[in-house]
Amino acid sequence: MQKNLILLAACLTIIIAAIILGRSYNYKFKKAEMISVNGAADTNFVSDLSVWTGSFSRTSFNMQEAYEALKKDEAIVMQYLQNQGLAKTEVTTSSINTEKLFDLKYDENGRQTGSTFNGYKLSESITIESKDLVKVDKISREITELIQQGIELTSSSPNYYYTKLGDLKVGLLAKASADGRKRAETIADNSKAGLGDLIKATMGVFQITGQNENEDFSYGGAFNTSSINKTATVTVKMDFEVK
Repeated sequence: MQKNLILLAACLTIIIAAIILGRSYNYKFKKAEMISVNGAADTNFVSDLSVWTGSFSRTSFNMQEAYEALKKDEAIVMQYLQNQGLAKTEVTTSSINTEKLFDLKYDENGRQTGSTFNGYKLSESITIESKDLVKVDKISREITELIQQGIELTSSSPNYYYTKLGDLKVGLLAKASADGRKRAETIADNSKAGLGDLIKATMGVFQITGQNENEDFSYGGAFNTSSINKTATVTVKMDFEVK
């Protein structure tokens, strides 16, 4: 009797183990039955904010003289920008940066042997943020005219941005997701299968490039600020169950 009970228990153990293994195999098999696709979307848009930065400086052995000269230059620059039609709220100035200048002396072996004080250099930067892109572009090219008035001015190229980028990205993600589902449905239909629920979706690289420009896409995502007309692209990786 005891031997029969032991044999019965052993049989039950084998049956239960077989059921568990069978279910595990079916689970793994089902997990492997999925379709992975990449959805993509792009859109063209026009920048609506221009940011330009320039700087001017004065040099003197007397710091007070350099400061007074720099403040006069600031007044001339601000008046120039006001004459161009910019509002005061569109223009900001930085704090004054002070730098000591030295002439370094070297021996015939290239080793520094000493230095001579060569005065103070005081500099200040000025930034324009405006939605009038045409006006800012014109100012960035013509403001160097102030050099003729003795102002030591440098001007950079404007940078262009889009203030509704968040909304644009959300819309692109919706299009990319729809594109991904369509691709998955095409694969399922041609495989004589049904498309199940979405298992996982991951946003890929978001890129902003200049229109009609030969820009390389980067792994981390390009972000063009030099072009007014831009193109935004995004990808979405999606995994679907297969019925």
